[in-house]
Amino acid sequence: MNTLNIQEILHWRYTTKAFDTAKKISPENEENLKALLRMSPSSINSQPWHFLFTNSTEGKQRLAKGTSGFFSFNEPKVLNASHVVLFCAKTEVNDAFLQRVTDKEDRDGRFAKEAFKTQNLGAKKLFADIHRYDLKDAQHWMEKQVYLNIGNFLLGVAALGIDAVPMEGIDVKALDEEFGLREKGFTALVMVGLGYRAANDFNAELPKSRLAKEEIFTIV
Repeated sequence: MNTLNIQEILHWRYTTKAFDTAKKISPENEENLKALLRMSPSSINSQPWHFLFTNSTEGKQRLAKGTSGFFSFNEPKVLNASHVVLFCAKTEVNDAFLQRVTDKEDRDGRFAKEAFKTQNLGAKKLFADIHRYDLKDAQHWMEKQVYLNIGNFLLGVAALGIDAVPMEGIDVKALDEEFGLREKGFTALVMVGLGYRAANDFNAELPKSRLAKEEIFTIV
């Protein structure tokens, strides 16, 4: 495994405000983007997500419908990006879905014995039920898993030398309706524009600002 200079990558990446429309993400890196999305960790390997992924003009125009009105400041970040990903969360994790995830794990060789598969499925249902019935925060829990994916994705694309802008400033209802997401069991959450920074992007020249280490770390 190649060693990456993680601190260099962290200081290089930033929230891109303007993309160079002449620069496009290569087909090879497009596959890397999909791998980042697919291989992200999630609690009990639940993978409660779906992604709308586009590099087409038509696709970006449809996604830009989520930036109309109050969110119009984000429209150029969608239309001028090389690629755009809309992160969606499931609206329900039921037993049938958990069974399907576990069956896929079985086909992929994760269980040496049938008993291990049964135990694993039981553990999945146990934790899912805690969120469904005890904590009553199942939707929030699923969205947490999607945010794990987003964090993994932003660092991963930076390691590829690709710029990104995550956008919570979107009309999720408009996007749900545009793509029929709720009928499919999903809801829009966050949009990420991807590409390469424009030469005139003011945010690229600004220094990073984070709270001091002494404030955010307690060494125990």
